[in-house]
Amino acid sequence: MFTGIVEETGTVERIKPTAKSIELTIRAVLTARGLKVGDSLAINGCCLTVVKIGSPRKSKLLQFDLLKETWERTNLQFASTGSLVNLERPLRADGRLGGHFVTGHIDGIGRITRWRKSGQDHVLDIATPAEVMRYVVFKGSIAVDGISLTVSGVQKKGFRVWIIPHTYGLTALRKRNIGDALNLEADLIGKYVQKFVTSASAA
Repeated sequence: MFTGIVEETGTVERIKPTAKSIELTIRAVLTARGLKVGDSLAINGCCLTVVKIGSPRKSKLLQFDLLKETWERTNLQFASTGSLVNLERPLRADGRLGGHFVTGHIDGIGRITRWRKSGQDHVLDIATPAEVMRYVVFKGSIAVDGISLTVSGVQKKGFRVWIIPHTYGLTALRKRNIGDALNLEADLIGKYVQKFVTSASAA
């Protein structure tokens, strides 16, 4: 379980397709502290398992094995060497919930349709697949590339969020452009509510 509060950006060091998986290697500093093989780490909001840790220096190389399903359902398929990715360690049992409950399971990929500065902030419009839009509500929570954000506007086929300077400077959004793909995870509570309502209507 994560909260959508990105701790740092990591850098893609290597992407290597193999017969069984795609090996993804990320260079990280803060989120690599205390990390062990078998631990989880959210990369652009996608929960992945560390399979190898290299380099004893300040920054460490973290390797992950991605199955085809994960590769095709996330924007990691568009990453390349040097790409920035958002990183977050799992929520500790005694930790503070600063964002909202994020599972690390990507529901779909959105595309940036508007990305501009407005005063000190930035406005971000995201074209969204129907299977995710059904859970998007005004002032509700949504994870965008692993970032917990509040929906400020709902359109027919997308939604809008505002990005404050802190979020812009800390996350990989600062390197995103119009047309780029973003990982989307709808609010977990909204999914359960929709399930209960659908089940009750069918009964």
